[in-house]
Amino acid sequence: MYIIVGLGNPGKQYERTRHNSGFEVLDRLAERYDIPVTERKHRAFCGRGMIEGQKVMLVKPQTFMNLSGESVKSAVDFYQTGPDRLIVVYDDVSLNPGQLRIRRAGSAGGHNGIKNIIAQLGTQEFLRVKVGVGAKPERMDLADYVLSHFSKGEWEIMEEAFQEAAEAVRVMIADGADAAMNRFNAKKNEQSV
Repeated sequence: MYIIVGLGNPGKQYERTRHNSGFEVLDRLAERYDIPVTERKHRAFCGRGMIEGQKVMLVKPQTFMNLSGESVKSAVDFYQTGPDRLIVVYDDVSLNPGQLRIRRAGSAGGHNGIKNIIAQLGTQEFLRVKVGVGAKPERMDLADYVLSHFSKGEWEIMEEAFQEAAEAVRVMIADGADAAMNRFNAKKNEQSV
């Protein structure tokens, strides 16, 4: 079974904020594969289904971002899932809005949700789909920035990115992380040359 985690903060006030990009991608996956993410367990909203013939559990932690690892660890321990079957989707301020970056492992890069997942799991070895939300403006606090809402123009770019990130997850499951990295990591880089 694959556990696919979308990071975000619970509550209406956080909807459509940069930090909730992981939730947005999970919503696209849930819709595409008709997986209701309504079951309350592992301190999250969860939904079981199939993607590309593989069993999946979609997980939206309800712990708030800084404690995301508690929810992830609970699910990973319960289903005895290895790091090669854990995919975490989240926002990244070091990438341009809409740019994706697929990784097999790595540091938290200053992301508190990822920092907590690494601390809880005791490893940096898990699959990631980073969704670029753009760098914070000068003189703006990072926390304020990631909790800010996208502008209308940004939202149009992000809508496409959320669909693309959902497709990246599908490719990771169907063809492996390398195939997803080759397809999605290079895509935006070519356009920016």
